[in-house]
Amino acid sequence: MKNNGFIRVAAAVPTVRVADTRYNTEEICRLTSEAFKEEVSLVVFPELSVTGATCGDIFRHSLLLKGAEEGIMAIAEHTRGTSTTVIAGAPVGFDGKVISCSIVIRDGEIMGIVPDMPQAICTLKYAGQECLMGSDMLFAIGDATFAFSSEAGAHIVVHPSAENELIMTDRRRRLVLESESLCKISACIHAGAGFGESTTDYVHAGAASIWETGECLAENERFQVKSSLVIADVDIEKIENLRRADSTGCHGCDAYTKIELGSPCETDFEAELKRHVEPHPFAPAHDLDQRCREILDIQTAGLATRLHHIQCKTAVIGISGGLDSTLALLVAAMAFDKLGWDRKRIIGVTMPGYGTTSRTKNNASELMDSLGITSREISIKDACDQHFKDIGHNPADHDVTYENSQARERTQILMDIANQTWGMVIGTGDLSELALGWATYNGDHMSMYGVNAGVPKTLVRSLVIWAAENRFPAERQVLLDIADTPISPELLPANEKGEIQQVTEDLVGPYELHDFFIYNFVRLGYSPDKIFFLAKKAFSYDDDTIKKWLKTFLRRFFNQQFKRSCLPDGPAVGSVSLSPRGAWNMPSDASSALFQDIIL
Repeated sequence: MKNNGFIRVAAAVPTVRVADTRYNTEEICRLTSEAFKEEVSLVVFPELSVTGATCGDIFRHSLLLKGAEEGIMAIAEHTRGTSTTVIAGAPVGFDGKVISCSIVIRDGEIMGIVPDMPQAICTLKYAGQECLMGSDMLFAIGDATFAFSSEAGAHIVVHPSAENELIMTDRRRRLVLESESLCKISACIHAGAGFGESTTDYVHAGAASIWETGECLAENERFQVKSSLVIADVDIEKIENLRRADSTGCHGCDAYTKIELGSPCETDFEAELKRHVEPHPFAPAHDLDQRCREILDIQTAGLATRLHHIQCKTAVIGISGGLDSTLALLVAAMAFDKLGWDRKRIIGVTMPGYGTTSRTKNNASELMDSLGITSREISIKDACDQHFKDIGHNPADHDVTYENSQARERTQILMDIANQTWGMVIGTGDLSELALGWATYNGDHMSMYGVNAGVPKTLVRSLVIWAAENRFPAERQVLLDIADTPISPELLPANEKGEIQQVTEDLVGPYELHDFFIYNFVRLGYSPDKIFFLAKKAFSYDDDTIKKWLKTFLRRFFNQQFKRSCLPDGPAVGSVSLSPRGAWNMPSDASSALFQDIIL
């Protein structure tokens, strides 16, 4: 059974009776049985969960320590014959002191005792076994590792806790877990003491959560009066791949002793994956507002800096009435406003051709007029007709020559107008088009600054809609209509109704799939079979459709690298960039065979 790099983990919060080790042990075993049924490989209980965390001076009594030891023996026996690793908390008498310890248990054996204070590794007779005890231990379950400190470099950092709850405690805890998992490129499992702890002076909330690289995968509701078990599937491969790409490379410590625990549970991730798979990783709904705001600010600052640096007189943009050119125009308007320059120095050029429709043409004209820029209309039909005669091409043959001639004619016009006006051509092509090579070489592929180079297509639409709602109220209606227009280069004649006939997504595939492929292939370094597995979880497309467009993506991504090898400058706005200047180094002659074969 293939695990696709996942391991199923849990944070468990049992109800407790303070100092009642028998009751607490039974509750821990009951929750552990639930973890067995859910095929969980690692379950973390709160600190001092066997006794309760609020025993106070009762911790000094040998009877309580003996009861805790017997409880650990019972929990260990309960795990015998299983592949689930359990971390339970208990007080341990050692060297004249009582120490709060996390007991790591696997298949009836105590694999390690980890105190909540620094301590060199030693051996200890405990619960009828010879046990290792020390703070510097790293545990391995198959390919996944866990430890009790982020300094160990483990994939998973466990946080058994007995922290009481005060105002802002939850916010601080969430910030710590988010920051630790993000900065250390790891997963974190937090299990806190809950209902049943003494309320003499404090209250315990029983907070449990599982985090991965800055994202909360699962959490419970605090202040429950019953036990809870929070389960999530942690992506160890994602953590590994992101660490490889991390320039610091500080993700390990040789000072920790590694203890092999055996294989993880045979979890059926195909049947159910206990985590959300984001179908639109570049434009997730939960933080889209902040994302759009920051990206537009980055694009605007980048363009303003370039314009100011070269002191050009104008910015020249080809305006088609489509999404990409609209976004580039909005960014140009904001950049000129930031610099205090007159928007009339922005020259928007519409270049109607054989496939231009009235909808896109009218939207382009209305947008330019509303923004107050200089607009020009130059038809490319006569120039292309002459060009077809010059090269001996039949204009009735609507092949790639027919299409690319129009794209190159448009670029020639823009470049020459830029020369006329002491300006620069602002490129409109987006990240998705660059990944697929969906651009005409030395046509729309080329500009003097590619302002959309870091923005994938699914995000372009979101940015235009956000700008319509938040920054360009006067242009709202036309911007929303542009966002609703089918994506097309309009290089083929319209149909008999004058409507767009050449729809890009019919030819190259749905952009939401391709952007999903881009993120998971470039950012996370996943193999095509894992991307296929995740796409099935994220989308409602049938398997054949996903596989078809995944193959298309791989073929085009490899074959079209030569276009990306000579891209103009353009700002990166997120974690994925295809700039050849250090962000994505790939030979133009790389073969996709290995990657294609894995999803046949």
